[in-house]
Amino acid sequence: MKVEQIYTGCIAHAAYYVESNGEAAIFDPLREVQPYIDKANEDDAKIKYVFETHFHADFVSGHLDLAKKTGADIIFGPTAQPNFEAVIAEDNQEFKVGEYTIKAIHTPGHTMESTTYLLIDETRKSHGIITGDTLFIGDVGRPDLAQHVVADLTEKKLAAHLFDSLRNKIMPLSDDLIVYPNHGAGSACGKMMSQETTDTLGHQKETNYALRADMTKEEFIKELLEGLTPPPGYFPKNVLMNIQGYESIDDIIDRGEKPLGPNAFETVANETMALILDTREAKDFHKAFIPNSINIGLDNNFAQWVGELIPDIKQQILLVTDPGNEEESIIRLARVGYDHSIGYLKGGITSWVDFGKEVDHINRLTVSELKKKMADHVKVFDVRKSSEYQSQHLVGAENSPLNLINKHLSEFPKGEFIVHCEGGYRSMIAASILKQRGFDNVVDVEGGFEEILEENEIPTTNYVCPTTLL
Repeated sequence: MKVEQIYTGCIAHAAYYVESNGEAAIFDPLREVQPYIDKANEDDAKIKYVFETHFHADFVSGHLDLAKKTGADIIFGPTAQPNFEAVIAEDNQEFKVGEYTIKAIHTPGHTMESTTYLLIDETRKSHGIITGDTLFIGDVGRPDLAQHVVADLTEKKLAAHLFDSLRNKIMPLSDDLIVYPNHGAGSACGKMMSQETTDTLGHQKETNYALRADMTKEEFIKELLEGLTPPPGYFPKNVLMNIQGYESIDDIIDRGEKPLGPNAFETVANETMALILDTREAKDFHKAFIPNSINIGLDNNFAQWVGELIPDIKQQILLVTDPGNEEESIIRLARVGYDHSIGYLKGGITSWVDFGKEVDHINRLTVSELKKKMADHVKVFDVRKSSEYQSQHLVGAENSPLNLINKHLSEFPKGEFIVHCEGGYRSMIAASILKQRGFDNVVDVEGGFEEILEENEIPTTNYVCPTTLL
């Protein structure tokens, strides 16, 4: 059976492409839909359906643009109530894609409309299940997101639904089915997801804590809710966009891809109060950047950190990127609903410097220099997740997770202090935000905790295996 997983690592997301006899279906597409259209064209196939496993929280899906451009029908599971034309499948309803059959299996729990799609080949043999956020590799979907949109859908209610869906709908299926989940490790939609992005259902029954055969519903709910942290603030906003509709990605790119010279860039920044977002790598940003800009590097979990740290999803944004990365930055912002890029600095930071405009910088320390500073009792803040800090950290360092930094600015001293993360990506984000907020004496650790452990010059706590990756 022809099933292709299309994995996007920066948001730990998997879409799926299924094709048979000149017809194709796309499952949970990203917002930039042209690659799916191109793939179908290569197969001389027509995209017949866009299947959605649920209303996503961690990204804005491409279902509307894809349907508009291809004429495909959008399919949601039972109970879904979108504000646009879509087919609302009944439980066990079947759809034909060429010689293949797609069977909708209603599996509420992550959300009430959550649906798993059983893939059946031309011989009527079941091949696999596209599970959305119902079942991951090593985990299951967190049940605490829907209550941020519908208050009555408490995490305990949804966890109970998820238990029933797994036991009654998923676990009775054949062990040799391939599990195709919507996310892998790094996603905030589950707490213990594997780096692997597919597996057999039989192996998951043996290894996934949530599929233990002897588990009671009460035990399931307790274990599922243990270790959950509050979801990112942009999640409910993305859910509403996926339900209500959104602007075309083409219009968003056209608006954002507006080159601005240094003077024009400065004028627009002053007139609009737009956020200046610098998407270069930390090693380049710290040397020279536009004052009051913040750094979120494009080469990592860019979209997730934008969603965590920019509270207003309608915030106007001016971009500073490495030349050639302008469109990619706009697209990645739009993946999580930040649709209001209004221009970029033409020529990047080099043009700003060449024009004689003011720049700022952030100091970085080596591990040896950090050791000396700690001996002088300079405060150190570890901006990794709480789970990472509890697993192992520098003796004497305080934990101030990056996703909470805007709420805990009062914790940071006005004098010199140091921030670090695992490798330097998150700590530079933190340093840039703190610098923007007037903390001029913040210093970053080059190489982060990885380098600290490798150099082995500064005492750390003993390693403890984490119980959650959130």
